[in-house]
Amino acid sequence: MDRITLADLEETVAFLRSRIEPGIATGIILGTGLGGLVEHLRIAGALDYEAVPHFPHSTVASHQGRLIWGRLAAQKVLVLQGRFHLYEGYRPAEIVLPVRVLAALGIRVLLVTNAAGGLDPGYSPGDLLLITDHINFTGESPLVGLPEEEWGPRFPDMSRAYDPALKRLAETTALETGILLRQGVYVGVKGPNLETPAETRFLRGMGAQAVGMSTIMEVIAAVQCGLRVLGLSVITNVNRPDCMEPASLTGIIETARKAEPRLIALVKGILERLPVEGMA
Repeated sequence: MDRITLADLEETVAFLRSRIEPGIATGIILGTGLGGLVEHLRIAGALDYEAVPHFPHSTVASHQGRLIWGRLAAQKVLVLQGRFHLYEGYRPAEIVLPVRVLAALGIRVLLVTNAAGGLDPGYSPGDLLLITDHINFTGESPLVGLPEEEWGPRFPDMSRAYDPALKRLAETTALETGILLRQGVYVGVKGPNLETPAETRFLRGMGAQAVGMSTIMEVIAAVQCGLRVLGLSVITNVNRPDCMEPASLTGIIETARKAEPRLIALVKGILERLPVEGMA
Protein backbone atom coordinates (compact mmCIF):
# COMPACT_ATOMS: atom_id res chain seq x y z
CA MET A 1 0.00 0.00 0.00
CA ASP A 2 1.72 3.20 -1.16
CA ARG A 3 -0.31 5.69 0.83
CA ILE A 4 -3.27 5.90 3.16
CA THR A 5 -5.60 8.58 1.84
CA LEU A 6 -8.30 10.57 3.54
CA ALA A 7 -10.81 8.73 1.35
CA ASP A 8 -9.50 5.40 2.72
CA LEU A 9 -9.98 6.64 6.27
CA GLU A 10 -13.49 7.89 5.53
CA GLU A 11 -14.45 4.58 3.91
CA THR A 12 -13.22 2.61 6.92
CA VAL A 13 -15.01 4.91 9.36
CA ALA A 14 -18.29 4.73 7.41
CA PHE A 15 -18.08 0.92 7.33
CA LEU A 16 -17.58 0.70 11.09
CA ARG A 17 -20.03 3.45 12.03
CA SER A 18 -22.84 1.41 10.47
CA ARG A 19 -21.96 -1.56 12.69
CA ILE A 20 -20.65 -0.20 16.00
CA GLU A 21 -22.90 1.39 18.60
CA PRO A 22 -22.28 5.12 19.13
CA GLY A 23 -21.09 6.78 22.30
CA ILE A 24 -17.85 4.87 22.87
CA ALA A 25 -15.23 7.23 24.32
CA THR A 26 -12.46 4.80 25.34
CA GLY A 27 -10.18 2.77 23.09
CA ILE A 28 -7.69 0.09 24.12
CA ILE A 29 -4.80 -1.42 22.14
CA LEU A 30 -3.65 -4.83 23.39
CA GLY A 31 -0.02 -5.81 22.89
CA THR A 32 1.92 -9.06 22.68
CA GLY A 33 0.53 -11.75 24.98
CA LEU A 34 -2.11 -9.40 26.39
CA GLY A 35 -5.20 -10.29 24.37
CA GLY A 36 -6.91 -11.98 27.32
CA LEU A 37 -8.46 -8.72 28.49
CA VAL A 38 -11.30 -9.29 26.03
CA GLU A 39 -12.46 -12.26 28.13
CA HIS A 40 -13.55 -9.71 30.74
CA LEU A 41 -15.65 -7.69 28.30
CA ARG A 42 -19.37 -7.87 27.88
CA ILE A 43 -18.95 -8.11 24.13
CA ALA A 44 -21.48 -6.37 21.94
CA GLY A 45 -19.78 -7.15 18.64
CA ALA A 46 -16.53 -8.05 16.93
CA LEU A 47 -14.92 -8.01 13.50
CA ASP A 48 -11.77 -9.64 12.20
CA TYR A 49 -9.33 -7.09 10.81
CA GLU A 50 -9.57 -8.83 7.45
CA ALA A 51 -13.23 -7.78 7.28
CA VAL A 52 -12.49 -4.08 7.80
CA PRO A 53 -11.65 -2.05 4.68
CA HIS A 54 -8.01 -0.89 4.53
CA PHE A 55 -7.06 -2.42 7.89
CA PRO A 56 -3.69 -4.20 7.93
CA HIS A 57 -3.60 -7.87 8.93
CA SER A 58 -1.84 -9.11 12.08
CA THR A 59 1.09 -11.43 11.37
CA VAL A 60 2.60 -11.82 14.87
CA ALA A 61 1.90 -14.64 17.32
CA SER A 62 -0.61 -13.70 20.08
CA HIS A 63 -1.99 -10.76 18.06
CA GLN A 64 -5.44 -12.15 17.24
CA GLY A 65 -6.40 -9.37 14.85
CA ARG A 66 -9.90 -8.50 16.02
CA LEU A 67 -11.78 -5.27 16.60
CA ILE A 68 -14.11 -5.76 19.57
CA TRP A 69 -16.60 -3.46 21.24
CA GLY A 70 -18.56 -3.81 24.45
CA ARG A 71 -18.37 -2.89 28.14
CA LEU A 72 -15.50 -3.19 30.58
CA ALA A 73 -16.04 -1.94 34.13
CA ALA A 74 -18.28 1.13 33.72
CA GLN A 75 -17.02 2.02 30.28
CA LYS A 76 -18.07 1.37 26.73
CA VAL A 77 -14.81 0.39 25.05
CA LEU A 78 -13.50 -0.30 21.57
CA VAL A 79 -10.61 -2.76 21.69
CA LEU A 80 -7.91 -3.54 19.15
CA GLN A 81 -6.91 -7.12 19.98
CA GLY A 82 -3.55 -7.02 18.27
CA ARG A 83 -1.55 -4.28 16.57
CA PHE A 84 0.89 -3.75 13.69
CA HIS A 85 4.63 -3.14 13.66
CA LEU A 86 7.29 -1.60 11.46
CA TYR A 87 9.18 -4.89 11.45
CA GLU A 88 6.24 -6.61 9.78
CA GLY A 89 6.91 -4.40 6.78
CA TYR A 90 4.01 -2.03 7.38
CA ARG A 91 4.51 1.66 6.78
CA PRO A 92 3.87 4.11 9.62
CA ALA A 93 0.67 5.39 7.98
CA GLU A 94 -0.71 1.84 7.83
CA ILE A 95 0.21 1.13 11.44
CA VAL A 96 -1.70 4.15 12.73
CA LEU A 97 -4.78 3.87 10.54
CA PRO A 98 -6.71 2.08 13.35
CA VAL A 99 -5.87 4.92 15.75
CA ARG A 100 -7.15 7.51 13.31
CA VAL A 101 -10.29 5.43 12.80
CA LEU A 102 -10.90 5.24 16.56
CA ALA A 103 -10.54 9.00 16.84
CA ALA A 104 -12.97 9.56 13.97
CA LEU A 105 -15.46 7.23 15.66
CA GLY A 106 -15.45 9.43 18.76
CA ILE A 107 -12.79 7.89 20.99
CA ARG A 108 -11.29 10.48 23.34
CA VAL A 109 -9.13 8.33 25.66
CA LEU A 110 -6.68 5.76 24.28
CA LEU A 111 -5.05 3.16 26.51
CA VAL A 112 -2.07 1.47 24.85
CA THR A 113 -0.44 -1.66 26.28
CA ASN A 114 2.67 -3.53 25.23
CA ALA A 115 5.24 -6.11 26.21
CA ALA A 116 8.66 -4.53 26.75
CA GLY A 117 12.19 -5.41 27.73
CA GLY A 118 13.42 -3.90 30.97
CA LEU A 119 16.55 -1.75 30.80
CA ASP A 120 16.61 -0.96 34.51
CA PRO A 121 18.47 -3.81 36.26
CA GLY A 122 16.21 -3.34 39.28
CA TYR A 123 13.18 -4.50 37.30
CA SER A 124 11.90 -8.08 37.28
CA PRO A 125 10.05 -10.01 34.56
CA GLY A 126 6.33 -9.50 35.06
CA ASP A 127 6.60 -5.96 36.46
CA LEU A 128 4.05 -3.41 35.25
CA LEU A 129 5.32 -0.05 34.00
CA LEU A 130 3.48 3.25 33.62
CA ILE A 131 4.94 4.95 30.55
CA THR A 132 5.78 8.52 31.54
CA ASP A 133 7.39 9.50 28.23
CA HIS A 134 8.97 7.93 25.18
CA ILE A 135 11.98 8.11 22.88
CA ASN A 136 11.36 7.46 19.19
CA PHE A 137 14.45 5.55 18.06
CA THR A 138 12.80 3.97 15.01
CA GLY A 139 13.78 6.65 12.53
CA GLU A 140 10.15 6.77 11.39
CA SER A 141 7.11 9.02 11.92
CA PRO A 142 3.49 8.51 10.83
CA LEU A 143 3.20 12.25 10.17
CA VAL A 144 5.70 12.46 7.32
CA GLY A 145 4.10 13.77 4.14
CA LEU A 146 0.64 14.45 5.60
CA PRO A 147 -0.93 17.80 4.64
CA GLU A 148 -1.81 19.71 7.79
CA GLU A 149 -5.30 20.67 6.73
CA GLU A 150 -6.36 17.04 6.21
CA TRP A 151 -4.90 15.15 9.17
CA GLY A 152 -4.39 17.61 11.99
CA PRO A 153 -1.44 19.77 13.05
CA ARG A 154 1.72 18.92 11.13
CA PHE A 155 3.85 19.78 14.18
CA PRO A 156 1.89 18.46 17.17
CA ASP A 157 3.26 19.30 20.61
CA MET A 158 4.62 16.13 22.28
CA SER A 159 5.53 17.64 25.65
CA ARG A 160 2.55 15.87 27.24
CA ALA A 161 2.11 12.90 24.94
CA TYR A 162 1.03 10.76 27.90
CA ASP A 163 -1.81 12.57 29.62
CA PRO A 164 -0.85 13.83 33.11
CA ALA A 165 -4.33 13.33 34.56
CA LEU A 166 -4.50 9.77 33.27
CA LYS A 167 -1.06 9.03 34.69
CA ARG A 168 -2.19 10.29 38.09
CA LEU A 169 -5.31 8.14 37.82
CA ALA A 170 -3.16 5.07 37.09
CA GLU A 171 -0.91 5.85 40.06
CA THR A 172 -3.89 6.24 42.39
CA THR A 173 -5.51 3.06 41.12
CA ALA A 174 -2.31 1.06 41.61
CA LEU A 175 -1.91 2.34 45.18
CA GLU A 176 -5.53 1.64 46.08
CA THR A 177 -5.48 -1.86 44.60
CA GLY A 178 -2.04 -2.84 45.92
CA ILE A 179 -0.47 -3.32 42.48
CA LEU A 180 3.21 -2.46 42.07
CA LEU A 181 3.42 0.02 39.20
CA ARG A 182 6.83 1.19 38.13
CA GLN A 183 7.28 4.35 36.09
CA GLY A 184 9.67 5.11 33.30
CA VAL A 185 10.53 6.08 29.75
CA TYR A 186 9.83 3.69 26.89
CA VAL A 187 12.19 3.70 23.90
CA GLY A 188 10.82 2.38 20.62
CA VAL A 189 13.07 0.51 18.17
CA LYS A 190 12.23 -0.97 14.79
CA GLY A 191 13.20 -4.61 15.47
CA PRO A 192 12.52 -7.44 15.00
CA ASN A 193 15.92 -8.44 16.38
CA LEU A 194 16.32 -8.08 20.13
CA GLU A 195 18.99 -5.86 21.67
CA THR A 196 22.69 -6.61 21.99
CA PRO A 197 24.50 -5.90 25.28
CA ALA A 198 26.07 -2.78 23.73
CA GLU A 199 22.69 -1.55 22.47
CA THR A 200 21.23 -2.15 25.92
CA ARG A 201 23.89 0.05 27.51
CA PHE A 202 23.28 2.72 24.88
CA LEU A 203 19.49 2.74 25.24
CA ARG A 204 19.72 2.87 29.01
CA GLY A 205 22.22 5.71 28.71
CA MET A 206 19.65 7.62 26.64
CA GLY A 207 17.41 7.67 29.70
CA ALA A 208 15.04 4.80 28.94
CA GLN A 209 13.82 2.18 31.42
CA ALA A 210 12.07 -0.08 28.89
CA VAL A 211 12.45 -0.94 25.21
CA GLY A 212 9.97 -2.27 22.68
CA MET A 213 9.00 -2.43 19.01
CA SER A 214 5.54 -0.85 19.07
CA THR A 215 3.43 1.95 20.56
CA ILE A 216 5.48 4.96 19.38
CA MET A 217 3.76 5.37 15.98
CA GLU A 218 0.33 4.96 17.59
CA VAL A 219 0.97 7.55 20.29
CA ILE A 220 2.29 10.14 17.83
CA ALA A 221 -0.83 9.75 15.67
CA ALA A 222 -3.09 9.78 18.73
CA VAL A 223 -1.61 13.08 19.88
CA GLN A 224 -2.09 14.55 16.42
CA CYS A 225 -5.73 13.41 16.58
CA GLY A 226 -6.22 15.10 19.95
CA LEU A 227 -6.59 11.90 22.00
CA ARG A 228 -5.58 11.59 25.64
CA VAL A 229 -3.15 8.70 25.98
CA LEU A 230 -2.25 6.33 28.81
CA GLY A 231 0.54 3.82 28.25
CA LEU A 232 1.21 0.61 30.21
CA SER A 233 3.95 -1.96 29.65
CA VAL A 234 4.50 -5.46 30.95
CA ILE A 235 8.22 -6.05 31.50
CA THR A 236 8.75 -9.49 29.99
CA ASN A 237 12.54 -9.77 30.25
CA VAL A 238 15.28 -7.69 31.84
CA ASN A 239 18.38 -6.82 29.84
CA ARG A 240 21.47 -6.87 32.05
CA PRO A 241 24.32 -6.29 29.59
CA ASP A 242 27.03 -7.87 31.71
CA CYS A 243 25.08 -11.12 32.03
CA MET A 244 22.59 -11.13 29.15
CA GLU A 245 20.35 -14.16 28.99
CA PRO A 246 18.88 -15.35 25.68
CA ALA A 247 15.33 -14.13 25.06
CA SER A 248 12.70 -15.63 22.75
CA LEU A 249 9.26 -14.61 21.54
CA THR A 250 7.82 -17.70 23.22
CA GLY A 251 9.28 -16.68 26.57
CA ILE A 252 8.15 -13.08 26.14
CA ILE A 253 4.57 -14.16 25.42
CA GLU A 254 4.56 -16.57 28.36
CA THR A 255 5.78 -13.91 30.81
CA ALA A 256 3.24 -11.40 29.48
CA ARG A 257 0.42 -13.87 29.98
CA LYS A 258 1.51 -14.62 33.55
CA ALA A 259 1.49 -10.89 34.34
CA GLU A 260 -1.77 -10.30 32.48
CA PRO A 261 -4.13 -10.80 35.47
CA ARG A 262 -2.49 -7.87 37.30
CA LEU A 263 -2.60 -5.72 34.17
CA ILE A 264 -6.28 -6.56 33.71
CA ALA A 265 -7.01 -5.68 37.34
CA LEU A 266 -5.20 -2.36 36.89
CA VAL A 267 -6.99 -1.52 33.65
CA LYS A 268 -10.38 -2.37 35.13
CA GLY A 269 -9.60 -0.28 38.19
CA ILE A 270 -8.63 2.68 36.01
CA LEU A 271 -11.80 2.40 33.94
CA GLU A 272 -13.94 2.17 37.09
CA ARG A 273 -12.46 5.48 38.25
CA LEU A 274 -12.58 7.16 34.85
CA PRO A 275 -15.63 9.36 34.22
CA VAL A 276 -18.07 7.36 32.10
CA GLU A 277 -17.79 9.74 29.19
CA GLY A 278 -14.00 9.79 29.35
CA MET A 279 -12.09 12.81 30.60
CA ALA A 280 -13.16 16.31 29.55
